[in-house]
Amino acid sequence: MRILVVGGGGREHSLCWAISASPLCTKLYCAPGNAGIAQVAECIDVAAEDIAGQVALAKREKIDFVVVGPEVPLAMGLADRLAEAGVKVFGPSQKAAQLESSKGFTKELCKRHDIPTAAYERFTDVARAVAYIEAQGAPIVVKADGLAAGKGVVVAETVEQATEAARAMLSDNRFGAAGASVVIEEFLVGEEMSFFALCDGEHVLPLIGAQDHKRAFDNDKGPNTGGMGAYSPAPIFDAAMQKRTMEAIILPTARAMAADGMPFTGVLYAGLMITAQGPKIFEYNCRFGDPETQVLMMRLKSDILPALIACADGGLKHFDLRWSPESALTVVMAAKGYPDAYQKGTEIRGLDAAAKVEGVQIFHAGTKPDGKRVLANGGRVLNITAMAPTVAEARNRAYRAVDLIDWPEGFCRRDIAWRVVGSRP
Repeated sequence: MRILVVGGGGREHSLCWAISASPLCTKLYCAPGNAGIAQVAECIDVAAEDIAGQVALAKREKIDFVVVGPEVPLAMGLADRLAEAGVKVFGPSQKAAQLESSKGFTKELCKRHDIPTAAYERFTDVARAVAYIEAQGAPIVVKADGLAAGKGVVVAETVEQATEAARAMLSDNRFGAAGASVVIEEFLVGEEMSFFALCDGEHVLPLIGAQDHKRAFDNDKGPNTGGMGAYSPAPIFDAAMQKRTMEAIILPTARAMAADGMPFTGVLYAGLMITAQGPKIFEYNCRFGDPETQVLMMRLKSDILPALIACADGGLKHFDLRWSPESALTVVMAAKGYPDAYQKGTEIRGLDAAAKVEGVQIFHAGTKPDGKRVLANGGRVLNITAMAPTVAEARNRAYRAVDLIDWPEGFCRRDIAWRVVGSRP
């Protein structure tokens, strides 16, 4: 099959890496791709958000199957446009993608179907939002309703912080249309988990969980990011917890979407809080996580491509996947200044030496080739990923590789998986 992966980040590199190993894949394209993806796929410079360009590319190259990586093109209707053009696609319709593109949509679906989630209210008026915050007190969570690249969530520790966040979104237009409506919800106490399940519109195949690290700096300090590292498995998310999550959250969601006339096909990514009362959903995403996909693809022993095709074909009922019992861990190297202003175009050296560390795979996120050089071209730039029998060993391998990379303009957290193996290796 001729496969096209849409996107150019670390998630897409890890998907391309896995898909390129499939005997079903005869030719692999990625648009726009990056310096690392270019090692396993032919990269074509079409932006992920260029819907017409992606459809034209799929038709021109006679693509048999498209895997859409990021959320923005899905929210813009790329899956619908590809289907209309007769191209098979992995990813939900624009309507089904509202699970991610509108937090209000998801919260209301949870309320209607008794899916456990944080108590909330939705606002477009800043005065009413502020009054609600003052009545509820802090800590409290303020979220831009739409897509904000993982930066539209403020976990406010004081009423003043929450009020400032609501004003920034509703009055100061910080996130544009994405923040024209906000969801304000209770602060959930517990441990965050990311859990993934494939859906074909009717049937659901559980994958595995991973624990992400959203804050920019060690000890969970600093602003929220798109994710600074992840590991899998996480002790808190055992088989019993996965079963509870499937029964209380994932399966009811899939049934609700089908009943509402927008069956979900693709991957459901549940952002969970494991509370004293059990798992609660605090957000849904309609695509694979980044950087969680990097550890998922490392642990996956089966061919990923037939599973993705089964989602599009309605064939998940009798499907199964095999997973390695070993641990995988990824460390994100980001440009200094991220998630705020950062510099592009700096050179990254030492990648070949780092890749030689046992069990290590380097996935590129925000990079671009410049002849034989690799340049930083984004906020999150590299994912240094390792496999080992234990989380501690995987972490040691990953940081050993990090230390071989010569990139003074970059930084990373040094405490990924701190809940399991302490704050620093």
